[in-house]
Amino acid sequence: MAQSLPNGLLLTWYGDDFTGSAAVMEALTFAGLPSILFFDTPTPEQLARFPGVRGLGIASTARSHGPEWMAQNMPAPLAFLAALNAPFLHYKICSTLDSARHVGNIGAAIDLALQARPSAGIPVLTAAPRMRRYQAFGHLFAGTPQGVFRLDRHPVMAQHPVTPMAEPDVLRHLATLSALPSALLDLEALADPEAAQAALNAALKSSRLLSFDTMTAETDAAAGRLIWQNRDNLRLLVGSQGVEYALIEHWQREGLLPSASSTASAGKVAQIVAVSGSVSPTTAAQIEWSAANGFGLVRLNAATLLSDPTGAEAEATASALTIIAQGQSPLILTAAGPTDPAVAAFRTALAHNTSTAEAANQRIGESLGRVLDATLKASKIRRAVISGGDTSGHGARQLGLFALSALAPTIPGAALFTAHGDGVHDGLQLALKGGQMGSADYFGWIRQGGGPR
Repeated sequence: MAQSLPNGLLLTWYGDDFTGSAAVMEALTFAGLPSILFFDTPTPEQLARFPGVRGLGIASTARSHGPEWMAQNMPAPLAFLAALNAPFLHYKICSTLDSARHVGNIGAAIDLALQARPSAGIPVLTAAPRMRRYQAFGHLFAGTPQGVFRLDRHPVMAQHPVTPMAEPDVLRHLATLSALPSALLDLEALADPEAAQAALNAALKSSRLLSFDTMTAETDAAAGRLIWQNRDNLRLLVGSQGVEYALIEHWQREGLLPSASSTASAGKVAQIVAVSGSVSPTTAAQIEWSAANGFGLVRLNAATLLSDPTGAEAEATASALTIIAQGQSPLILTAAGPTDPAVAAFRTALAHNTSTAEAANQRIGESLGRVLDATLKASKIRRAVISGGDTSGHGARQLGLFALSALAPTIPGAALFTAHGDGVHDGLQLALKGGQMGSADYFGWIRQGGGPR
């Protein structure tokens, strides 16, 4: 009799932002393991709409909040997920390790997750080779259109406006956030199954945080094998969607999970609505492409949002509807890239305002979400994009939705989803994209319906 995975839930996860949370659901679903992502702890009625799922997650905006917010908001959903009794509870972090003591603190999150799901060891698997995120001998690297860079030399992460990364060694960075003892499972240890098991056994005698190297599909499979075979002792996982990629790679190689056929495009539509709160150079290139390919740009003045959000939102909505009437797709943005004067203007306005940076960024995301909501309702357009990790979380919450399921792939981590809610946006096709994610023609790809190419 052929081997197979156990029935029921295989994995639950709590994501520190919406785009990363959705990436886990996407990875599982497109591998043949139907999964659902909720925006908050689901009600029994909401759960009942999705029977038979193999993965279940809850998205949050923890990455943009401090430890106090985490302590108030995370215990209840973590306890709910742990009580579902899947083999693993995964605390999902960004593949570029976005975190600091004051915001997105991974150490504080691990402490809270351990209260919900005790675990002898806690694998930390941040890299995801499928997404050009690599870890070698403890050091994290991330790909860009210009090449692959160590995290402290990465053109975006080394200069990130909220969590600049000066330390590429994952465990050294985590040591500034957590007092838990740690160990590294490096490429040499993972190269041989027996050596890997011996290294894990030795590490568990004195360490809790276990950082895993991975550079290729082979090392993904090795990490996935070690985690799966030791699941009774490794019940809490921390990392990017690289966690799911590693487990899937192992399951498929062992015949526990058949290789899934490719998922088709959702089909081309004439117009979509896109909003962006990202200032990433990657998003800047996407905005430039879009302006030359059937999208009309609409400015939402972030500085004005601090004093007159209602007026700024109404003006942006009216401009978006004018663009739609002209036959184009509106792209509503707060800045066209990191050097856009709007960025400096916002920082100046914030310096003369009583709002904190955290509150101001939340206000921007919520305003973009309200503009998207109003534009979709008035235009009847049924496909949309939210660009920016933090923007996606705050913006999507304005649409009256409670869950997402995967519909069509693009690049890993930025798929097109079906949105579920109790209002007019139920069934909306929605893509969530992190600032650093996607090809230059990403918005056009979503207009085409995603799908392999």
